[in-house]
Amino acid sequence: MKPQDIVVLTKLVSLDEPGFIQMELAQTLFMSQSEISASLARSSYAGLLVHKGQEVNRDLFFYFIKYGLGVVFPQHPGPIVRGTLTAHSAPPLNAEILSDEPYVWPYAKGQARGQTILPLYPTVPQAVVLDHYLYELLALLDAVRVGRVREKNLALEILEKRIC
Repeated sequence: MKPQDIVVLTKLVSLDEPGFIQMELAQTLFMSQSEISASLARSSYAGLLVHKGQEVNRDLFFYFIKYGLGVVFPQHPGPIVRGTLTAHSAPPLNAEILSDEPYVWPYAKGQARGQTILPLYPTVPQAVVLDHYLYELLALLDAVRVGRVREKNLALEILEKRIC
């Protein structure tokens, strides 16, 4: 598995419809079609895609997020930069958790300043502009990757409702 596989699977969850066109995924995630194809093949091999690679195995995906995401793709806050809010600083967690330390994905067109959290794939800040639901899901994933126990538990609770 590679980090972009998580982004692709999350996009498929956000679409919430079986059957997709790889070219559309590539365009909306700002990835090449070959990266999408390779990602789908890895996810199918891992059992995260079922029904001939057309549907996310949502229970297994959530299980991986809960127990593996923070171990396989950990992240620690970095220097302060301009970017797009993520983790506990972004919706939906920002309504529940107040913090003086915002986390952001580095992005020149971002509207916030905060500690750097590297996204799972470099084009994530561009892709979330096109899909608000994807933005929320990826921000929740970042809370699992970087958050403290309270943030992780709250993010997992919301993710379980949205994914499973």
